[in-house]
Amino acid sequence: MPKHLNTHIKRSIPRLSVVPLLAAAVGAQAQEAPSTEQLDQRIRVLERQLEIQKEESDARAKAAATVSASEKGFSIKSAKGDYEFKFRGLLQADSRWYFGDQAPRTNDGFLLRRVEPTFELTLGKSLFFRIQPNFAPDSATVSDVYGELRLSPAFNIRAGKFKAPVVLENLQASAAIEFNERGFPNELGPNRDYGVQLGGTFLSGTTSYAIGVFNGAPDGRDGKQQPDSDNRKELAARLFAEPFKNDPGFFQGLGFGVGASYGDKQGSAEATQLKYRSPGQNTFFSYRAATGSTVGYDGAETRISPQAYFYRNGFGLLAEYIVARQEVVLGASREKLDNKAWQAVASYVLTGEDASFSGLGKPKNPIDKGGFGAWELVARYGVLDIDDDAFPIFADPSKSASKATTWAAGANWYPVNNLKVALSYAQTGFDGGAASGDREDEKLLLTRFQIAF
Repeated sequence: MPKHLNTHIKRSIPRLSVVPLLAAAVGAQAQEAPSTEQLDQRIRVLERQLEIQKEESDARAKAAATVSASEKGFSIKSAKGDYEFKFRGLLQADSRWYFGDQAPRTNDGFLLRRVEPTFELTLGKSLFFRIQPNFAPDSATVSDVYGELRLSPAFNIRAGKFKAPVVLENLQASAAIEFNERGFPNELGPNRDYGVQLGGTFLSGTTSYAIGVFNGAPDGRDGKQQPDSDNRKELAARLFAEPFKNDPGFFQGLGFGVGASYGDKQGSAEATQLKYRSPGQNTFFSYRAATGSTVGYDGAETRISPQAYFYRNGFGLLAEYIVARQEVVLGASREKLDNKAWQAVASYVLTGEDASFSGLGKPKNPIDKGGFGAWELVARYGVLDIDDDAFPIFADPSKSASKATTWAAGANWYPVNNLKVALSYAQTGFDGGAASGDREDEKLLLTRFQIAF
């Protein structure tokens, strides 16, 4: 055999031995490769697994609570909305500056008027709970704490401590009032009280009512702390209508109604608490209270307060009147006194926002977006008139004024959401109240820095 052929055969032998191995590997690979049907089956299984994962994810999302935060506060709400927790707050940092005060001398200064965190719970579709402590000026108190059973818009039952349904401006939220302090009608009406109340709205939300039984509150003050010291109670009620509320037009923002209370008061304890205050929160009237000659209540007190407001675009007007009739006694002297108060509060928003009873709302052009915020002008005139028969037996005319007349004007600036900066001037004149005759006028400049959410 030729040498070169022998060499070629030797070189080809390893190559030929590999061919069967390659053929066997290819055949095995062909047997292991899935068919088209198998691939389709696997794809369908994967798709179903993804669908199951998405369904589980959607179910978890639907069952998860919703956490939200906005200029109206913070809340945690269950997926169905039946359970909700809300947190809101109010800070009012004020200053008071008196001019020309000689007798009595009043100190200027800064103060915290309200520091009120508010916690609200909705429990199911019909239960509601609210607690609002106040940490100003220096110690904690509870302003509101009540529960409410909401059976329908027209039928709600409230129990606890809350505002009595009598005076209109007293029912306005503290963050929404136009001036630092509420007006003279609030000095004659009850503030907050312990009791139970039935209330709601009807006629498509255009009419609201409230009627409740309370422990009984002195004029301008909160009701007695529990446990109550006697069996006497006070009935308070209010009916308020907004007939054009659901009809856009000129009178849509018109509301009017009447609040009233009736309750028996006996003894000197509540009478000595009664102190009518000026816009600067200085006492200008109180009954005589001395050893052996302390005025006491002796009979029913009746309060009636017709009230109304009107809001149209940037204009707002709130007006109310109240008469409080109370029988008092001092020794053998007895008298039925009719004390009266009224006020009118006007406001006008210069920058295009709408005025409302619940407050101005958002500024259209806040300063953090290059604007000037919202600007509002406010004015007030009010009178509190003590029955002349209170003098001189039941009140000392040299210490207690028989009448106070106040006017006030100011400007409120809302630079950004949730912030209000206020500046106002109030001047109050008095009839009597000083040894020399009339108590000197109270001339007062007030400021406020308010954060509310």
